[in-house]
Parts: sequence; structure tokens; C-alpha cells
Amino acid sequence: MSLWLASLPLVLASKSEVRGKMLAAAALRIEIRPAQIDERAIEREAGPLSAAPAAALIARAKALTVSGLQPGRLVLGADQTLALGRQRFDKPTDREDARKQLRTLRGKTHELHSAIAVVRDGAVLFEHADVAKLTMRDFDDDYLESYLEFAREAALLSVGGYQIEGAGIQLFERIEGDYFTILGLPLLPLLDFLRREGVIAG
Repeated sequence: MSLWLASLPLVLASKSEVRGKMLAAAALRIEIRPAQIDERAIEREAGPLSAAPAAALIARAKALTVSGLQPGRLVLGADQTLALGRQRFDKPTDREDARKQLRTLRGKTHELHSAIAVVRDGAVLFEHADVAKLTMRDFDDDYLESYLEFAREAALLSVGGYQIEGAGIQLFERIEGDYFTILGLPLLPLLDFLRREGVIAG
């Protein structure tokens, strides 16, 4: 018996390999259709936003954009922002940018805000946001260089220059919050919504 009850898969409006693997591991049938949007342009048009509303805005924009191309389908958008106080971070553009981000974050506690939106035919059916707090060790520059050399391209795949499901976990001394939120998708609230919608087994 399948745990996924709907006739068509859930559409994931994200190119994130981690999110796709997370949903597949939870026995959801998914179809990946990354949203083609300019996230920074959407944020500029919305005006100054703190980290949590920014994540919610982009998650909704991703889902709405793909929903317009997938009539009748459930579409999931997700986004994550990193904030250190009022300072927000985007994905590192190159190794030097990753180095700068990690130097700024080390020895401090930052927040990861993860938001999701589920849309069908342009209507937002469900939204949820969560936050996790992560405290980095105060590592020295030698360790930082060793980490960057080991991580290589992986340091550019996630905001902050780390992935806690990999070697990035060694950068931290304390983590407070839901594991799935840290990976960029609050999974348990999503599953609860999908059960209520009758698309996964209850």
C-alpha cells in the first residue's frame, strides 16, 4: 500500500536537492519544477523585509509561479533566510564570499528562517514558517581554510557556507530548533496539512 494517495505527485517548486531528497524519503511522490523567478527583484519590489517575512514571500512566489504552469496540481514552494541580528545573508557567490560569511558568523548565534507555501490554481492553501538558532564555534582561520578546502563547492550551495547534514556540522557548538527547518523545509507541519487534504495516508 502506498502512503501517497493522490493520483498526481506533489510539485516541488525548488531546485534544492536536499528538499527533494527530504520529501522523497518521507514517502511523498514528487515532481520537481523549479520556479524561474528573480528572488532579489521580488524582495526589492516588496520593500525592506526582515528575514522571516522575506522567506515567506519567496516561498509563496515560487509556488504561485509554478502553479500557473501546473493547473489543478498541488505545488510546494519553500525558502530559507539566514539572519545575524538585522544582517541577512544570501548564498555565497564564490569561495571568498563563503569565507567572509563564515568569519562573520563564527562565535555567534544566528537564525535560520524556513518558510513553505502550498498552492493550487493560484490559491494559497497552506503556509508555515519556523526558525532555528545555531551557534558557531569560535574556530580560527586555519580551521576555516581546512573546512573550505574540504567542503569545496558544497560551501556555495547553502546560505552561510555550510550544510549541517555534512561536514558543516563541525562548525557548531549548539543548535536549537527542528532539524528539517534547518535543512530548509518544515516537514512535520507540511505532512500534517497533506494528511488533512487527504493526499497522504492518515
